[in-house]
Amino acid sequence: MSEYGVLGVRDVDFALDRVPPSPPLAALVERYWRVTWEMPAGRTASVVLLPTPSVNVVLDAGRLAIYGVTHDRFTYTFRGAGRVFGIKFRPAGFLPFLRRPIAGLFGRALPAEQLWGPDATELAVALQAEPSLEGLVALTERFLTARWPEPDPQVELVQRIVAALLHDREITRVEEVAVRFGIPMRTLQRMFARYVGVSPKWVLRRYRLHEAATRLAEDHDRPWAEVAAELGYFDQSHFIRDFTRAIGLTPVAYAQACRRRTAPLSA
Repeated sequence: MSEYGVLGVRDVDFALDRVPPSPPLAALVERYWRVTWEMPAGRTASVVLLPTPSVNVVLDAGRLAIYGVTHDRFTYTFRGAGRVFGIKFRPAGFLPFLRRPIAGLFGRALPAEQLWGPDATELAVALQAEPSLEGLVALTERFLTARWPEPDPQVELVQRIVAALLHDREITRVEEVAVRFGIPMRTLQRMFARYVGVSPKWVLRRYRLHEAATRLAEDHDRPWAEVAAELGYFDQSHFIRDFTRAIGLTPVAYAQACRRRTAPLSA
Protein backbone atom coordinates (compact mmCIF):
# COMPACT_ATOMS: atom_id res chain seq x y z
CA MET A 1 0.00 0.00 0.00
CA SER A 2 0.96 3.64 -0.24
CA GLU A 3 3.90 4.85 1.84
CA TYR A 4 3.02 8.45 1.23
CA GLY A 5 1.16 11.06 3.23
CA VAL A 6 3.67 13.49 4.75
CA LEU A 7 4.26 16.53 2.57
CA GLY A 8 7.62 18.25 2.32
CA VAL A 9 10.65 16.93 4.17
CA ARG A 10 10.09 14.16 6.69
CA ASP A 11 13.04 14.23 9.07
CA VAL A 12 12.67 17.67 10.62
CA ASP A 13 11.17 18.41 14.06
CA PHE A 14 9.61 14.97 14.58
CA ALA A 15 10.38 11.26 14.35
CA LEU A 16 8.06 8.84 12.57
CA ASP A 17 8.10 5.12 13.38
CA ARG A 18 6.15 2.53 11.39
CA VAL A 19 5.55 -1.08 12.35
CA PRO A 20 3.83 -3.73 10.20
CA PRO A 21 1.07 -5.81 11.79
CA SER A 22 1.52 -9.45 12.69
CA PRO A 23 0.48 -11.76 9.82
CA PRO A 24 -2.95 -12.72 11.25
CA LEU A 25 -3.98 -9.03 11.26
CA ALA A 26 -2.38 -7.97 7.99
CA ALA A 27 -5.51 -8.50 5.89
CA LEU A 28 -7.18 -5.50 7.52
CA VAL A 29 -4.39 -3.52 9.21
CA GLU A 30 -1.75 -1.80 7.10
CA ARG A 31 0.56 -0.58 9.85
CA TYR A 32 0.97 0.95 13.28
CA TRP A 33 2.65 4.33 13.48
CA ARG A 34 4.02 6.66 16.12
CA VAL A 35 5.09 10.27 15.86
CA THR A 36 7.24 11.72 18.65
CA TRP A 37 8.65 15.20 19.13
CA GLU A 38 10.44 17.40 21.65
CA MET A 39 10.38 21.10 20.92
CA PRO A 40 12.41 23.76 22.76
CA ALA A 41 10.41 26.06 25.02
CA GLY A 42 8.61 28.75 23.09
CA ARG A 43 9.03 27.07 19.70
CA THR A 44 6.44 25.26 17.60
CA ALA A 45 6.63 23.24 14.39
CA SER A 46 4.10 21.59 12.15
CA VAL A 47 3.67 18.80 9.65
CA VAL A 48 1.25 18.80 6.73
CA LEU A 49 -0.48 15.58 5.75
CA LEU A 50 -2.30 14.67 2.56
CA PRO A 51 -4.82 11.98 3.53
CA THR A 52 -4.92 8.52 2.01
CA PRO A 53 -8.09 6.42 1.54
CA SER A 54 -7.66 4.75 4.92
CA VAL A 55 -9.33 4.91 8.31
CA ASN A 56 -6.97 5.59 11.22
CA VAL A 57 -7.60 4.96 14.91
CA VAL A 58 -5.47 7.49 16.76
CA LEU A 59 -4.40 8.05 20.36
CA ASP A 60 -3.64 11.74 20.88
CA ALA A 61 -3.38 13.40 24.30
CA GLY A 62 -5.05 10.40 25.93
CA ARG A 63 -8.04 10.42 23.59
CA LEU A 64 -8.71 7.48 21.26
CA ALA A 65 -10.65 8.41 18.13
CA ILE A 66 -11.56 6.93 14.76
CA TYR A 67 -10.67 9.20 11.84
CA GLY A 68 -12.35 8.77 8.49
CA VAL A 69 -10.89 9.86 5.17
CA THR A 70 -10.77 13.63 4.71
CA HIS A 71 -10.80 15.52 1.45
CA ASP A 72 -8.17 18.16 2.14
CA ARG A 73 -4.65 18.25 3.53
CA PHE A 74 -4.39 19.16 7.18
CA THR A 75 -1.75 20.52 9.55
CA TYR A 76 -0.68 19.10 12.91
CA THR A 77 1.27 21.46 15.20
CA PHE A 78 3.94 20.26 17.62
CA ARG A 79 4.45 21.99 20.98
CA GLY A 80 6.56 20.89 23.91
CA ALA A 81 7.19 17.13 24.02
CA GLY A 82 4.67 14.54 23.01
CA ARG A 83 3.63 11.61 20.88
CA VAL A 84 0.74 10.36 18.80
CA PHE A 85 0.10 6.66 18.15
CA GLY A 86 -2.12 5.29 15.43
CA ILE A 87 -3.47 2.25 13.63
CA LYS A 88 -3.72 2.68 9.88
CA PHE A 89 -6.23 0.25 8.42
CA ARG A 90 -6.02 -0.90 4.83
CA PRO A 91 -8.55 0.63 2.45
CA ALA A 92 -11.81 -1.27 3.11
CA GLY A 93 -10.18 -2.82 6.18
CA PHE A 94 -12.21 -0.98 8.78
CA LEU A 95 -15.70 -1.76 7.49
CA PRO A 96 -15.82 -5.24 9.09
CA PHE A 97 -15.29 -3.52 12.46
CA LEU A 98 -17.67 -0.63 11.82
CA ARG A 99 -20.35 -2.71 10.04
CA ARG A 100 -21.81 0.27 8.25
CA PRO A 101 -20.72 2.35 5.21
CA ILE A 102 -17.34 4.02 5.67
CA ALA A 103 -18.67 7.02 3.73
CA GLY A 104 -20.45 7.98 6.95
CA LEU A 105 -17.03 8.69 8.50
CA PHE A 106 -15.91 11.02 5.72
CA GLY A 107 -14.36 14.12 7.25
CA ARG A 108 -15.29 13.01 10.76
CA ALA A 109 -13.59 11.91 13.96
CA LEU A 110 -15.62 9.43 15.98
CA PRO A 111 -14.80 8.77 19.65
CA ALA A 112 -13.69 5.14 19.84
CA GLU A 113 -16.14 4.60 22.69
CA GLN A 114 -19.01 4.95 20.23
CA LEU A 115 -17.85 1.74 18.55
CA TRP A 116 -16.20 -0.25 21.34
CA GLY A 117 -17.78 1.20 24.48
CA PRO A 118 -15.89 1.31 27.80
CA ASP A 119 -13.29 -1.11 26.41
CA ALA A 120 -12.00 1.72 24.23
CA THR A 121 -11.54 3.92 27.30
CA GLU A 122 -9.57 1.16 29.01
CA LEU A 123 -7.41 0.72 25.91
CA ALA A 124 -6.71 4.47 25.74
CA VAL A 125 -5.59 4.51 29.39
CA ALA A 126 -3.33 1.49 28.84
CA LEU A 127 -1.81 2.94 25.68
CA GLN A 128 -1.22 6.31 27.30
CA ALA A 129 0.70 4.64 30.12
CA GLU A 130 2.82 2.42 27.84
CA PRO A 131 6.26 3.95 27.11
CA SER A 132 7.52 1.63 24.36
CA LEU A 133 6.47 1.24 20.75
CA GLU A 134 6.58 -2.54 21.10
CA GLY A 135 4.23 -2.33 24.06
CA LEU A 136 1.82 -0.05 22.18
CA VAL A 137 1.67 -2.52 19.31
CA ALA A 138 1.19 -5.51 21.61
CA LEU A 139 -1.68 -3.86 23.49
CA THR A 140 -3.34 -2.87 20.23
CA GLU A 141 -3.01 -6.30 18.65
CA ARG A 142 -4.53 -8.00 21.68
CA PHE A 143 -7.44 -5.57 21.56
CA LEU A 144 -8.08 -6.05 17.84
CA THR A 145 -7.64 -9.82 17.94
CA ALA A 146 -10.28 -10.12 20.66
CA ARG A 147 -12.73 -8.22 18.42
CA TRP A 148 -11.67 -9.59 15.06
CA PRO A 149 -14.63 -9.56 12.65
CA GLU A 150 -15.98 -12.32 10.44
CA PRO A 151 -14.40 -12.46 6.97
CA ASP A 152 -16.02 -10.32 4.28
CA PRO A 153 -15.13 -11.47 0.73
CA GLN A 154 -15.85 -8.01 -0.65
CA VAL A 155 -12.97 -6.57 1.37
CA GLU A 156 -10.41 -8.60 -0.54
CA LEU A 157 -11.94 -7.60 -3.88
CA VAL A 158 -11.93 -3.90 -3.01
CA GLN A 159 -8.33 -4.15 -1.85
CA ARG A 160 -7.30 -5.75 -5.15
CA ILE A 161 -8.96 -2.88 -7.01
CA VAL A 162 -7.25 -0.30 -4.77
CA ALA A 163 -3.89 -2.02 -5.36
CA ALA A 164 -4.45 -1.73 -9.10
CA LEU A 165 -5.24 1.98 -8.75
CA LEU A 166 -2.05 2.45 -6.74
CA HIS A 167 0.45 0.41 -8.72
CA ASP A 168 -0.73 0.03 -12.32
CA ARG A 169 0.49 2.99 -14.38
CA GLU A 170 -1.58 1.84 -17.36
CA ILE A 171 -4.73 2.78 -15.47
CA THR A 172 -5.53 6.42 -16.10
CA ARG A 173 -9.34 6.29 -15.89
CA VAL A 174 -11.69 4.56 -13.47
CA GLU A 175 -13.64 3.10 -16.39
CA GLU A 176 -10.59 0.97 -17.17
CA VAL A 177 -10.77 -0.54 -13.69
CA ALA A 178 -14.45 -1.35 -14.10
CA VAL A 179 -13.72 -3.17 -17.35
CA ARG A 180 -10.70 -5.03 -15.95
CA PHE A 181 -12.61 -6.36 -12.94
CA GLY A 182 -15.88 -6.84 -14.79
CA ILE A 183 -17.83 -4.55 -12.46
CA PRO A 184 -20.43 -2.03 -13.70
CA MET A 185 -19.48 1.56 -12.88
CA ARG A 186 -22.51 2.10 -10.63
CA THR A 187 -21.67 -1.03 -8.65
CA LEU A 188 -18.04 0.04 -8.37
CA GLN A 189 -19.05 3.48 -7.09
CA ARG A 190 -21.41 2.00 -4.48
CA MET A 191 -18.79 -0.52 -3.41
CA PHE A 192 -16.19 2.18 -2.81
CA ALA A 193 -18.64 4.41 -0.95
CA ARG A 194 -19.46 1.54 1.39
CA TYR A 195 -16.00 0.04 1.89
CA VAL A 196 -13.54 2.90 1.30
CA GLY A 197 -15.58 6.02 1.94
CA VAL A 198 -14.55 7.86 -1.23
CA SER A 199 -14.94 7.28 -4.96
CA PRO A 200 -12.48 5.22 -7.03
CA LYS A 201 -11.71 8.39 -9.01
CA TRP A 202 -10.70 10.13 -5.77
CA VAL A 203 -8.43 7.21 -4.88
CA LEU A 204 -6.76 7.14 -8.31
CA ARG A 205 -6.14 10.88 -8.35
CA ARG A 206 -4.96 11.03 -4.75
CA TYR A 207 -2.44 8.22 -5.17
CA ARG A 208 -0.99 9.88 -8.27
CA LEU A 209 -0.66 13.20 -6.47
CA HIS A 210 0.95 11.54 -3.45
CA GLU A 211 3.55 9.97 -5.69
CA ALA A 212 4.14 13.19 -7.62
CA ALA A 213 4.75 15.09 -4.38
CA THR A 214 7.16 12.43 -3.14
CA ARG A 215 9.16 12.37 -6.38
CA LEU A 216 9.47 16.16 -6.46
CA ALA A 217 10.52 16.21 -2.79
CA GLU A 218 13.22 13.59 -3.35
CA ASP A 219 14.51 14.88 -6.71
CA HIS A 220 14.12 18.65 -6.69
CA ASP A 221 15.56 19.16 -10.16
CA ARG A 222 13.36 16.60 -11.88
CA PRO A 223 11.17 18.24 -14.56
CA TRP A 224 7.64 18.24 -13.19
CA ALA A 225 6.21 17.65 -16.68
CA GLU A 226 8.16 14.39 -16.83
CA VAL A 227 6.73 13.31 -13.48
CA ALA A 228 3.23 14.19 -14.62
CA ALA A 229 3.54 12.14 -17.82
CA GLU A 230 4.88 9.11 -15.94
CA LEU A 231 1.87 9.21 -13.63
CA GLY A 232 -0.66 9.36 -16.45
CA TYR A 233 -1.26 13.12 -16.64
CA PHE A 234 -1.11 13.94 -20.33
CA ASP A 235 -2.67 17.38 -19.89
CA GLN A 236 -0.07 19.51 -18.09
CA SER A 237 -2.53 22.21 -17.09
CA HIS A 238 -4.75 19.51 -15.55
CA PHE A 239 -1.80 18.22 -13.51
CA ILE A 240 -0.84 21.71 -12.30
CA ARG A 241 -4.43 22.40 -11.29
CA ASP A 242 -4.86 19.10 -9.41
CA PHE A 243 -1.45 19.33 -7.74
CA THR A 244 -1.89 22.92 -6.61
CA ARG A 245 -5.39 22.29 -5.27
CA ALA A 246 -4.25 19.24 -3.26
CA ILE A 247 -0.78 20.34 -2.13
CA GLY A 248 -1.22 24.10 -1.85
CA LEU A 249 1.75 24.95 -4.09
CA THR A 250 2.52 24.59 -7.77
CA PRO A 251 4.85 21.69 -8.64
CA VAL A 252 7.78 24.07 -9.17
CA ALA A 253 7.18 25.95 -5.92
CA TYR A 254 6.80 22.69 -4.00
CA ALA A 255 10.09 21.28 -5.32
CA GLN A 256 11.89 24.54 -4.50
CA ALA A 257 10.44 24.59 -0.98
CA CYS A 258 11.56 21.03 -0.37
CA ARG A 259 15.04 21.91 -1.60
CA ARG A 260 15.20 24.63 1.04
CA ARG A 261 13.85 22.14 3.61
CA THR A 262 11.52 24.87 4.79
CA ALA A 263 8.42 24.01 2.80
CA PRO A 264 5.90 26.77 3.43
CA LEU A 265 3.01 24.33 3.53
CA SER A 266 -0.17 24.73 5.49
CA ALA A 267 -3.71 23.46 5.40
